[in-house]
Amino acid sequence: MSASAYEVDQAVPVGVINEYSPELPLVNVSLSLRVGSELDPPGKEGLSEVLMRLLRRNAGGRDADENDRLVDRLGASLGADVAASTMGFHGTVISRSYAEFVQLLRDTLGEPSFQADEFERLKREIHSELVESLDNDRSLARRWFRKKMFAGHPYGRPVSGTPQSLDSLELADAQALYERALIQENLICAFAGEVTPEQARASAEALRAMLRRGQQPTTSTQAPVAPSGRQLVIVDKPDRTQTQILVGCLGTHPRDEDHTALHVANTIFGGTFTARLTQEVRAKRGWSYGAYSSLPFDRCRHAFSMWTFPKASDAAQCLKLELDLLEQWVKAGVTKKELAWAKRYLVRSHAFALDTAAKRVSLKLDAELYQLPAGYYQEYEARVQAVTLEQANEAIQNRISAENLLVTIVGTASEIRGPVEGAIDRLGASETVPFDDLS
Repeated sequence: MSASAYEVDQAVPVGVINEYSPELPLVNVSLSLRVGSELDPPGKEGLSEVLMRLLRRNAGGRDADENDRLVDRLGASLGADVAASTMGFHGTVISRSYAEFVQLLRDTLGEPSFQADEFERLKREIHSELVESLDNDRSLARRWFRKKMFAGHPYGRPVSGTPQSLDSLELADAQALYERALIQENLICAFAGEVTPEQARASAEALRAMLRRGQQPTTSTQAPVAPSGRQLVIVDKPDRTQTQILVGCLGTHPRDEDHTALHVANTIFGGTFTARLTQEVRAKRGWSYGAYSSLPFDRCRHAFSMWTFPKASDAAQCLKLELDLLEQWVKAGVTKKELAWAKRYLVRSHAFALDTAAKRVSLKLDAELYQLPAGYYQEYEARVQAVTLEQANEAIQNRISAENLLVTIVGTASEIRGPVEGAIDRLGASETVPFDDLS
């Protein structure tokens, strides 16, 4: 795929992204806002989630069942998504229904009815989803990892809220957030598939016309602060024969000069099925079916983390091995042979990130929403190829801490606490929390 595949068509204005592809009679549409749940007032977490679902359900003054039937009749799908830094609507429609689908989106953005009964129903539904999430150990591990890693930061606040915060929400809160967040200046419209630049421009203008103009909301979001020392959080869940383990520290951001170098180095450490972490934990010892490390990014610096899910009797030795491998990675870095392999792998696999119009538009949208450096995706392959062994190893030492770590484990505390604490050299704080604490 040539670099030109990333270029935003000059026929569409700034804030409108389009990738025309007539291969299938489908159109993918994303309407994304430059703000997310970071706007939820303290104590009212979950407000953005409730608002976006409410707009989807009560578009055009219709009730939820009417809108669901309309979406089905159009041969479409339409969902609401909320994250810390962005929220919006994403859908797909068959080409012949595109014009009607755009009208539905106009209703969704600009014709909310704020039905009180639906608002209360949504609060109860999300509350039920929170309770249901207690059955998902992986979800629990991630929730507590984020909560402790980003304590005091928007990334640590639950997007769907808590039972207490949901109970505190009033319909007026949703109406106030709508007025604050849904303005023309916040909206990015992205179109992929059988939709021309001219159609994209006209659709975006029609959608923007449903919103008022205003000043983009400002937030007080600061850079996250790294945890100090080695901290352990055991999420105590009775009668668990398996555990979920997350180990991590603050990671990187695409604006960092060594971001790509660390990305390549992480691919070697735990970014693929054949990486060091998977080979040592799964292939050689069979302690966990999966063992991976990840480096996600957001508008602020996010976390590096390792993830495994060994049985309870293997949890301590698996964790000790992970910590040893991390220390070795930080101290000794990667080898020339590993670097050459990782660069070939990343360059070749990058083609799969570009093989559909929807994927290409998604990359462009990310660049806008997360304020990525100019040319971040256009120059990806060249940047990967340019990473030297010295740069990769310096990036690991500069960004990854083997000392300031958060270890989060979901398991039965009475069975794993002693062995797990013993597996962590230089352990500082240790805390046990009940798995059903949704505060």
